[in-house]
Amino acid sequence: MPAAEPRKARRAAAPTLSAALPQRVAFEAHANGDVFACCADFSVGLGNFGPEALAQARRLREGLPLASFSSGKRGVDREVDLLVRRLSRRGLVEFCLSDGSIAIEPQTPNYWPQTPQLRDADTLQLSRFAYFHRRGDALALESPRADALFRLRDPRIAGVLAMLTAPRRIEELRREPNFPGLTLLALLADCGILLRARGRRPEEDFEGLALWEFHDLLFHARCTAGRHANPVGAVYAHSGVVQPLPAARPSWPGEKIALSSYCEEDAAKASAFAKLLRDRHSARSFDAARPIALAELARFLDGAARLLWASEEKSGFDDGGMAARPYPTAGAANELELYLAVENCEGLARGFYHYDSALHALAAIDAPADAFEALLSGAVEAMGAAHAPQILIVIAARFGRVSWKYGSIAYSLILKDAGVLTQTLYLMATEMGLGGCAIGISNIELFAKLTGVADHSEGPVAQFALGRPAG
Repeated sequence: MPAAEPRKARRAAAPTLSAALPQRVAFEAHANGDVFACCADFSVGLGNFGPEALAQARRLREGLPLASFSSGKRGVDREVDLLVRRLSRRGLVEFCLSDGSIAIEPQTPNYWPQTPQLRDADTLQLSRFAYFHRRGDALALESPRADALFRLRDPRIAGVLAMLTAPRRIEELRREPNFPGLTLLALLADCGILLRARGRRPEEDFEGLALWEFHDLLFHARCTAGRHANPVGAVYAHSGVVQPLPAARPSWPGEKIALSSYCEEDAAKASAFAKLLRDRHSARSFDAARPIALAELARFLDGAARLLWASEEKSGFDDGGMAARPYPTAGAANELELYLAVENCEGLARGFYHYDSALHALAAIDAPADAFEALLSGAVEAMGAAHAPQILIVIAARFGRVSWKYGSIAYSLILKDAGVLTQTLYLMATEMGLGGCAIGISNIELFAKLTGVADHSEGPVAQFALGRPAG
């Protein structure tokens, strides 16, 4: 008798995707149904939920399959879905596969795990912005373009994913002994960590992303808000661990050469510019009864940011020409743009505007109301102020203007330019008797929502509050 043909190996069932509470997060449910998520130093209200939904939600500690509530057919399912999505928007829930291979940490408020259909004939490649690093005792895989971070609990998966530095068809990957499964590949593709190759070039090499270096895009995404779930601002991460450095550096040893005798001791006799520099300070509260006027705003923008000249003359390359404003920029790139969130300005309607420096004009932008309010609220929180500034100036960069020419040092040059512009805004405000305050944080996702412009093409790099100071 002929030998029996070997049976084909059965494909393992796809692992179940679940939502789970991280160890640092706990539930607090009040008798009236109000639910709070509590961490070490803060709590967040999640809304009011019925007892059946709360009973389901308590299963989040060990993991609650998304399929058990995401269908939304029952009222309790819709409640649980709402609760988990609110946790996800605040970075207080993670997702995991039932096979234990990964845990997913949302990095943006809109992340919800999706598994787009993949076929064996599809060709995938690892994004050039993706990277592995240690996170605690786990191996993390993330990207400044991704809405989620993946913690790999099985290090063998990293070896298979590393093969995707070159494009590979999924049918090839299936033959690998540590093939991670289609579900994980689909989750990574949904986040842009894996890309479907188009011809010889992956899809991220098209449009504005081609102009970004890996380290620049990573730094831009991590030093602003909107594309990660890490703490931002004055978090005092090293308090109690490392002593702070003194405000003034300790003197070098040796003989000193005194300079005071060469300077004007009488401040009243100092030059107007020297006095302006000394008078500059930050104002975080503004006089609601006396808002800045449109005429003052026009003068302020004219003196600090109006286009002085533009030239189509090339520097040996087709670099788009050069331009200048009252402050210097790298290579006269003129990459910085001013967007104004107007809260209270006499003669100007409340709203969001772009300052056209060539025409010396304001163009109204039909921005979503919720994004506009969130922008002002973020400024209030960042300044530690009681009220929104009369005008919030968002300093945005057209990144390609600098990266096209300067490559790996582009983002550092943009930040230097933003610092120069910030000082210029301070000095102009001081000269006019207005108040200003630099704000060290911005939100790239929020700006994209306000303008409809892709965050890798144009995005915020600094903010400045402006108005008539209180008192």
